[in-house]
Amino acid sequence: MEAISVRGFGNGWDALRDYDLEATTLWDFPAQSPGPVALGDWRFNGVTPASLVTNLVRRYTRPGDLVVDAMSGSGTTLDVARALDRRVLAFDIAPQRPDIARSDARHLPLPDDSVDLHFVDPPYSDNIRYSDDPACLGRMSCREEEWIEAMEEVARELHRTLKPRHVLGWLISDEYRRGRFTPVGFQTFEMLGKYFEPVDIVCVARRHDRSGNPMWEHRARRYGFYLRGFKYLFILRKPGPRAPEAVFE
Repeated sequence: MEAISVRGFGNGWDALRDYDLEATTLWDFPAQSPGPVALGDWRFNGVTPASLVTNLVRRYTRPGDLVVDAMSGSGTTLDVARALDRRVLAFDIAPQRPDIARSDARHLPLPDDSVDLHFVDPPYSDNIRYSDDPACLGRMSCREEEWIEAMEEVARELHRTLKPRHVLGWLISDEYRRGRFTPVGFQTFEMLGKYFEPVDIVCVARRHDRSGNPMWEHRARRYGFYLRGFKYLFILRKPGPRAPEAVFE
């Protein structure tokens, strides 16, 4: 069945509003978008599972709250947040859609303490060519010190613009490339701890990757390496005066 764009629907798409929240720290979504509605573009390299964003938006915000995605890719967060009656702003260094504003995630055009929920799904190395823009973080290798320094700039900007006691969701993967493993997730979590308090860590099963096919599985077994099977979703809170917890619908 051909996917239908969520932009043609009114506020509060029923299938998202009634979607059950995940109850454990293992999230596995067989399809990029639930049902026949397209949320983002499943063909986009490294596309975010729409149900992952749905869980964060429903659990940590209320209708009318502001959700921001500083690295929007194909616009999954935009589509999910709009369908759930949240205000949403999307930015990217190389916008794929006219409703995504061009901006570097390290320099967001937002006031301090203004965002109810930040979500970010950044490049975890230079294995995918997202853009020819020299400022694109996807041009940096996670093996180099400049990568974690750039990610820390992003973290500081998300911290600046997030409201105190509100939540950041940061999706990231480790890297195994050319015989070398880099624990990107652990490095990122350690860095984020300078600015945020941990809420939880979720393991998100990886699907729809180019390496998810019999040829790469054969190579992994033959040459003794592991394909990346999951991503980390770090859920963190900006420190500040304690306020009543958000309740989901």
